[in-house]
Amino acid sequence: MGLVSRFTTVVKSKMNRLLDRAENPQETLDYAYERQLDSLRQVKQGLVEVTTAKRRLEYQAQKVRDDIPKVEEQARQAMTLGREDLARVSLQRKQAAILELAGLEKQISGMESEQDRLSQAEKRLSAKVSAFRTQKELIKAQFTAAEASVRIGEALTGLSEEMADVGSAIERAQNKTEEMRARSAAIDELAEVGLLDDFTQLDDPVGRELAQLSSEQNVEQELQMLRRELPPGK
Repeated sequence: MGLVSRFTTVVKSKMNRLLDRAENPQETLDYAYERQLDSLRQVKQGLVEVTTAKRRLEYQAQKVRDDIPKVEEQARQAMTLGREDLARVSLQRKQAAILELAGLEKQISGMESEQDRLSQAEKRLSAKVSAFRTQKELIKAQFTAAEASVRIGEALTGLSEEMADVGSAIERAQNKTEEMRARSAAIDELAEVGLLDDFTQLDDPVGRELAQLSSEQNVEQELQMLRRELPPGK
């Protein structure tokens, strides 16, 4: 029985140490701080992804923009050589490029709005994380001082184990409350970030058909202008 009793005592002692570590407010605060840092990293990653996508679209839009004068010149050369069919194809390509450029510019504008939104969210969250870190370190220092004070007080006054348990229960309740407040702040910040909007959808089918008709009409008008530019007899 003596051996069993000693074994039980050792097990209880180890379990109590584990519970004490689980309820350590310093670890709780550090965990809440890491969660907030993780939220901040997610916002920053989203900002990097949106910025990268916007720059990719800007590069594509500039390439399309640079191609428009080239196809215009091709149309003029074709008309000069009497190849109106080739001129028509070049002008059709020009109109298609104009439509593509309009779509790209619309996506870029949306990306810029999202970029600004995420940038503001990152600044707000960074400020909150910094403030929480300062508060965390202050609370940890206060807890360390309070813990030392309690130990000294218990040693001097000979408080019973029951009274110590009451004080520990109060401390745990306070620590759990602070933990929930920290977790709530992190959740609120994540909800504030939200999801990236989908900028891949452009015009509806009716709009695209109207744009195509307008494009064909523009081609005919430019052909007429090119015909008037030809020397007499061509």
